Amino acid sequence: MVFAASAVIRRGIRREGKPSPVASDPVRRRLAAILAADIAGYSRLMGADEEGTLARLKAYRSELIDPKNKQHRGRIVKTTGDGILIEFPSVVDAVRCAIEIQQGMLERNAQVPEDKRIEFRVGINLGDVMVEGRDLYGDGVNIAARLEGLAEPGGICISETVLNHARDKVAFEVEDAGEQTLKNIARPIHVYRIIVDPRQRQAASQSPATNLALPDKPSIAVLPFQNMSGDPEQEYFTDGIVEEIITALSRMRWLFVIARNSSFVYKGKAIDVKQVGRELGVRYVLEGSVRKAANRLRITGQLIDASTGGHLWADRFEGGLEDVFELQDHVTSSVIGAIAPKLEQAEIERAKRKPTESLDAYDYYLRGMASLYHWTKEAVAEALRHFYKAIELDPDFASAYGAAAWCYYWRKANGWTTDPVQEVAEVNRLATRVAEIGNDDAVALSFGGLALGYVAGDEAAGIAMIDRALVLNPNLAAAWLASGCLRSFFDSDVAVEHMARAMRLSPLDPLSFFMQTFAAFAHFLAGRHDEARPLVERACRERPNFLAALRIAAASNAAMGRIDEARGFIARALQLDPDLRISTLKNRFGTLRPEGFAKYAEALRKAGLPE
Repeated sequence: MVFAASAVIRRGIRREGKPSPVASDPVRRRLAAILAADIAGYSRLMGADEEGTLARLKAYRSELIDPKNKQHRGRIVKTTGDGILIEFPSVVDAVRCAIEIQQGMLERNAQVPEDKRIEFRVGINLGDVMVEGRDLYGDGVNIAARLEGLAEPGGICISETVLNHARDKVAFEVEDAGEQTLKNIARPIHVYRIIVDPRQRQAASQSPATNLALPDKPSIAVLPFQNMSGDPEQEYFTDGIVEEIITALSRMRWLFVIARNSSFVYKGKAIDVKQVGRELGVRYVLEGSVRKAANRLRITGQLIDASTGGHLWADRFEGGLEDVFELQDHVTSSVIGAIAPKLEQAEIERAKRKPTESLDAYDYYLRGMASLYHWTKEAVAEALRHFYKAIELDPDFASAYGAAAWCYYWRKANGWTTDPVQEVAEVNRLATRVAEIGNDDAVALSFGGLALGYVAGDEAAGIAMIDRALVLNPNLAAAWLASGCLRSFFDSDVAVEHMARAMRLSPLDPLSFFMQTFAAFAHFLAGRHDEARPLVERACRERPNFLAALRIAAASNAAMGRIDEARGFIARALQLDPDLRISTLKNRFGTLRPEGFAKYAEALRKAGLPE
């Protein structure tokens, strides 16, 4: 936070060139009063008037914040973006400092337009903290940060412990906010709101008594896009895009999506994304705008982590007014295809940071996906263990069954199978379970169907599962990928079309190399070697250890008479898979037709693959 920068810089100057005397001390514990604060709507304020916002912050810092912090003996622990953490020697000092700062800001904001006001949210907790150098850790700190997240702009939230220690020593009023379940805090915390402004009583009584807890899976709200055109006639189009996106996202069973009627409450209002996240109980918010210029429309979208205000993705789309509904469909599919992998990656990173002892089924699933994306033999084995743990914790978790089946696909494709009969039986079991409990889960059906067709050889059942996934969610890149891969063995033209759809929906997907590989394989079987070669060689550059890509690159080059290049790919493949031979090639495949296999084997023979 800007108002604390001078204190941090001053400390930095005093320590420059001198190691901290406590930096190497063992971790100690102490009881501390912790104040956490941030600026409500900081990104919006900076975006609207960066220089003016910074100037006002500097004035508030020098005239109010720093003097009050010094008066009440606060020690700035750290600043993070628009947030600050301060330690006080007593709860009384922390509460007095917070109240006086908020009252001072109330006076300063009285004559400032609402959209330009700088307002702080404050949380205070008293608890045991771990001390490491100048930093503090532990639930004592984490609870203060979560309380700050519950506070309204200009407000203060405190724990019951703080209330009990300060109520007879500092004059203030409170409202009981009840017990709150705070993220990553084991037990509910009883929360109270300090009434800084008497007008807050009425406002608080009209708002929900508690902020909604986050659901146990990724959650998102799509806010009404802003119509920047000045043309009311475009309002229907703008709202239509949002409704289409909400509908498409709702098809993803792994995602919790706020209904249109709730998200459209914010239409036409200046919003604070963090506050929206708290009020709707979501981790992510998608917002955007539509602007008309001459006969063109420009649509922008951005995905935001509501807990931090950080941007995860942004893009823009343009098209002509003459095909406005086609443009609407294009924007919808592009947005869904782009943000779905971003959401998954964000959730994977979140799960990685979560203590292992507090993992639930969904977090094990995410860790499994994170392991799988390394694509090594060891990583796939680790992923499989995570998926089975997720299934153990939640026997009805369809996506975990599908992902576990997908691991067996990777084992077969790379020659890592140790017991083919047992693994075929296990894939049949996992896919059957997906069909029983996940008939509305497009992700589970896609993975399970691909494994069923490739590993178990039940091509018809696998295609049926994947086609069901495509009906459920035609914007799911993974479903088009699974369809393209399985169909590449017997229907090259459709396979190429479906892989192209997957790549268009998710151009930055972690599985891009996989899409390129099997699009190339389909081209190869159709005799389009000049189209196969650049695709698969790009896949080899992205994932040098992907055996399927190396084999197809060798075959494509050999079919074009580029024997030296083909031998180079085969040499690399044999380094990774020393048992690879023409005679063992069928063990790497599912249901490739005899004529297709013969063509593939002959090309690899030319490339130097031993019999």
